[in-house]
Amino acid sequence: MKILFVLTSHNQLGDTGKKTGFWIEEFAAPYYALLDKGAEITVATPKGGQAPIDPSSDTEDAQTKDTKRYKDDKDAQSVINNTKKLADVNASDFDAVFYPGGHGPLWDLANDATSIKLIETFNEQAKPVAFVCHAPAALKGVKGTDGQPLVKGKKVTGFTNSEEAAVQLTEVVPFLVEDMLQENGGIYSKKEDWAAYAIQDGNLITGQNPASSELVAEKLLAALK
Repeated sequence: MKILFVLTSHNQLGDTGKKTGFWIEEFAAPYYALLDKGAEITVATPKGGQAPIDPSSDTEDAQTKDTKRYKDDKDAQSVINNTKKLADVNASDFDAVFYPGGHGPLWDLANDATSIKLIETFNEQAKPVAFVCHAPAALKGVKGTDGQPLVKGKKVTGFTNSEEAAVQLTEVVPFLVEDMLQENGGIYSKKEDWAAYAIQDGNLITGQNPASSELVAEKLLAALK
């Protein structure tokens, strides 16, 4: 199993002066779930090099067994500090792609032509494409093989409008994940705020929030068997 993880390179939270990036739990939980099953994982970002960690995901109350494992794992830290450049990776070299969230993807991956083409290629090759929390933002400009938005007519989930309101960033983000998925024709569903929820439709797997990252990894594993 060769799996590509795609992280954001974006570290500015709009014009708030605060930092953002990727959410550690959403990387760590799937990373270890897949690594422990023997997956070979490559991590890429639009700019390559060090992927920015969202400081909000690095607080004491955001820690989980997987984030703690990451903190003690020099190899995983090295992977994050030395990501490959997205333009240098080839979908044909991998069996699946996984996008962790954090607010960063709303600014870069949502509009990144290389990322969009990559997801489209994985989809054309009928390989699993998985996203959690804010990462479905990366689907915004992605088309299916029929030229329609990839999410059109598909069951999807992602960070909810009410969860965005709860973290008080509704007015800061460039768009809301829930709204975008529905505007693109996705059949959007969700559970209550912060509940673990993931859904699969064909080769497309999406999860609602950080608590859903392990569920997404489980569905991805099952899809690869």
